[in-house]
Amino acid sequence: MLDLTPLARFGDRVATGLLDVTDDPAALDSTGFWAVAADFEGRLTCARFREVREQRVPAPVPGAWRGPAAGDWTSSLDRGAYTTAVRRIRDHIAAGEVYQANLCRVLSAPVPSGADVDALTALLARDNPAPYAGTIRLPGHGVEIATASPELFLRREGRVVESGPIKGTGRTEDDLLEKDYAENVMIVDLVRNDIGQVCDTGTVTVPDLCAVEKHPGLVHLVSTVRGELRDGAGWPELLGAAFPPGSVTGAPKSSALRIIDALETAPRGPYCGGVGWVDADRGTGVLAVGIRTFWIDRTAGGDAVLRFGTGAGITWGSDPEGEWRETELKASRLLAVASGTYEVSEGTQR
Repeated sequence: MLDLTPLARFGDRVATGLLDVTDDPAALDSTGFWAVAADFEGRLTCARFREVREQRVPAPVPGAWRGPAAGDWTSSLDRGAYTTAVRRIRDHIAAGEVYQANLCRVLSAPVPSGADVDALTALLARDNPAPYAGTIRLPGHGVEIATASPELFLRREGRVVESGPIKGTGRTEDDLLEKDYAENVMIVDLVRNDIGQVCDTGTVTVPDLCAVEKHPGLVHLVSTVRGELRDGAGWPELLGAAFPPGSVTGAPKSSALRIIDALETAPRGPYCGGVGWVDADRGTGVLAVGIRTFWIDRTAGGDAVLRFGTGAGITWGSDPEGEWRETELKASRLLAVASGTYEVSEGTQR
């Protein structure tokens, strides 16, 4: 019998024994260990667990994950629609409405009704390890997420908060363009402004700007923004100021969100939202940006659909076909893992 009892995994920790679930962010400043899932559209799920123990992600069990066939994936925006939307964003930039906007598409494929994101997590840990990998399995609350996120949304240690926005992607460092560096700096300014709303004046700094990080199959430009929360500011205020993450919206954020809403044809859900944990007893927590993220949607009839999002930041210097290729690059390895076509020994798809 398939086990779909509630659990959460983050790194080498697993949380079990579900105690309660709430959508109130103030709970994260109370007590206990919480798993947190925030959809891009704003739905927040905070789940408190009784037991947290050290446990490495188990090795994949043959047959435990039955993913979709490689040819079963469909995209909310096909190539023509996506490149047309890139051109529309460039029109908005030319009109002075926005500097940058993140354009995303959602890929979907049917999976067996008993599909378990924890089994998919084991494959991701082996084939696409990531610094902010995590799993939240709450089928009774409509949350089944497996993320291989490389991006830090928010880290909190007491009053110190930090964000690590990613902007700029290539197969190698030589692929990174001037446009990628400009994109990163734009979003760093945005994140500084977001965090600055709830931090003491003068405490917001940028310790790292446009550092090159290597990840499986690609490289990213990553910056670090850090500040100290002002008195009276906690998780509700921090999430209210910073959500949704700046790197997956655009600048100015309000204009980018309006443009995104008009051009994208499917809700992002946990993709581009926040996924992670909060230890309220210790005043610590880590939320990842929900990129490189799979989630399962279940219908009332019992059918299950696996979804995965991919996108790119659009600026005036964007080439529509190049942006489409970036979305393909970000998705290809992970879709192969989920569909069982990724060759572990050679690191190639078969």
